[in-house]
Amino acid sequence: MATMTTAPKLEKVVSHSEWIEARKAFLAKEKEFTRLRDELSRQRRELPWEKIEKDYVFEGPRGRETLADLFDGRSQLLIYHFMLGPGWAAGCPSCSYISDQFDGMTIHLAHRDVTLAVVSRAPYAEIDAFKERMGWKFHWASSFGSDFNFGYHVSATAAEKGTGTADYNYAITSFPSEERPGASVFVKDADGEIYHTYSTYARGLDILIGTYNFLDLVPKGRDEAGMAHSMAWVRHHDKYDGGYFVDPNQKYEQPKTVKAGSCCSGEHHG
Repeated sequence: MATMTTAPKLEKVVSHSEWIEARKAFLAKEKEFTRLRDELSRQRRELPWEKIEKDYVFEGPRGRETLADLFDGRSQLLIYHFMLGPGWAAGCPSCSYISDQFDGMTIHLAHRDVTLAVVSRAPYAEIDAFKERMGWKFHWASSFGSDFNFGYHVSATAAEKGTGTADYNYAITSFPSEERPGASVFVKDADGEIYHTYSTYARGLDILIGTYNFLDLVPKGRDEAGMAHSMAWVRHHDKYDGGYFVDPNQKYEQPKTVKAGSCCSGEHHG
């Protein structure tokens, strides 16, 4: 894949009746997958909960916020762990790719008793500057100074930095950045007690990416084969242009840092 205009490969061409026959056969597989997905979702909802014992504190557009405050009066909270570390010149393009769809869904989630919030470890001023650049409206808070990100394994600890390992996606592995993506779900009961019900990482986040679901429908699909990393083609939405070019050999690089006091408006080169 060199550019966005490479034509899809021509596959077998058949008559309309043969096309309908093949489509019906595949529809049976799609229905089986849908039933399996529904069953997996049911089992996910039946996972045990763990009580939150720590008093996590964040900084957001309203100032100091607790984890309970992030629920915004609802009983269910979904937090997206956005990769934006202290001093980064910009947020992760892949996290931005996911977050581009958040504003449209928050009102719908709210009417199903769910609040969507985004949390990053960068100080709030840096979050706010990048949020303004991207034109987003969703609620985004900073966990800077808190161990929230470390508790949910989306920021590298000092020990991990020393060993080059990462406790991520429920295994000891490696990761090319000090920040990592994820999503966590919390519930607050009538007495105000908060419970952690679910967290997912890595490919577990695929289901959240609306653009990928659309790409999976077209002949070229995601068209990421042969790339150094799957999202090498992704840019911040304000960085695409008519001369957009994909370098399939481009490896992931953590965003560069900026000098203290600088606005986080730089380009992510990963």
